[in-house]
Amino acid sequence: MENKVIIIAEAGVNHNGCIERARQMVKAAKEAGVDYVKFQTAVPELVISSIAPKAEYQKQTTGEEQSQLEMCKAIHLPLSDYAELKALCEAEGVGFMSTPFDLVSIDLLCELGQDWMKVPSGEITNLPYLRKIAAAGIPVILSTGMSTIDEIIDAVEILTGQSKKYPTESKLTKEDIILLHCNTEYPTPFCDVNLSAMRAIQEATGIRVGYSDHTVGIEVPIAAVAQGACVIEKHFTLDRNLPGPDHKASLEPSDLTAMVKAIRNIEQALGNGRKEVSQSERKNIPIARKSIVAARTIRKGETLTEDNITVKRPGDGISPMMWDSVIGTTATKDFDYDQLIEL
Repeated sequence: MENKVIIIAEAGVNHNGCIERARQMVKAAKEAGVDYVKFQTAVPELVISSIAPKAEYQKQTTGEEQSQLEMCKAIHLPLSDYAELKALCEAEGVGFMSTPFDLVSIDLLCELGQDWMKVPSGEITNLPYLRKIAAAGIPVILSTGMSTIDEIIDAVEILTGQSKKYPTESKLTKEDIILLHCNTEYPTPFCDVNLSAMRAIQEATGIRVGYSDHTVGIEVPIAAVAQGACVIEKHFTLDRNLPGPDHKASLEPSDLTAMVKAIRNIEQALGNGRKEVSQSERKNIPIARKSIVAARTIRKGETLTEDNITVKRPGDGISPMMWDSVIGTTATKDFDYDQLIEL
């Protein structure tokens, strides 16, 4: 399908550090019909300091006993597991993707190879990170949660090597980048989603825009597609009751399947943007439209007036748009009541 929306099932760290659960998630994502299943790759000690606090939603879902670093160490897979996950994705026929959270992880994912390098919202102001992504030359999907338009523009200029403020060597152009509108609260309140910002981002940058969703349910990502999103990213889990920071804001496989189906339906429903008669409705024209007919019996030679003609279905006779041309003409033959008028 032309302009097919890319649907990313965000497994993230919802495997809770268990490779077997990660394998099951790959298979579940494939069955749901997504284009990619995406993980999160990190060396936690390189990402989080020992004094970094948890986000409020993380405290609510995982408690306050562990630090953010301890929590992330417990739920991340070792770097050595990602080659297996990529191979499994290839075997299952679903795309592999993972978000690197540090420079070592960028190197690993470049070595493994993936179609897109996914940059998380938290790295949009990380200059060394963005420079390394730019140098890698792999097309980028950049999430923009917690960001202003100016920060997004700065990041785009760095990624494309166009920044005068932050000189960068890059192999990327704007055509290699997709920006995802995003809100990083888990789950995101509907009043904070602001889907209309997708258009503002696109107008400010001239870059394709998608949407990374953290709301409960599937309504918002479907609406985002209707507003022009070319990528949808949505967290999923095998069980929303599992322990961990992201499960509560994630879809279970049945809901993920429903979201994919709805998005594919909306893709078709969006159409080509031209107002024209569709093939399926063309047959309804003579049924629903009207023609000029005799309002009573009319004799040959009688003048056609508003008293003896009217408009009724079906629509396979003279169009009512010809009304002014018919009025005042002479009947060419006898017409029975309701008979289509002929000139």
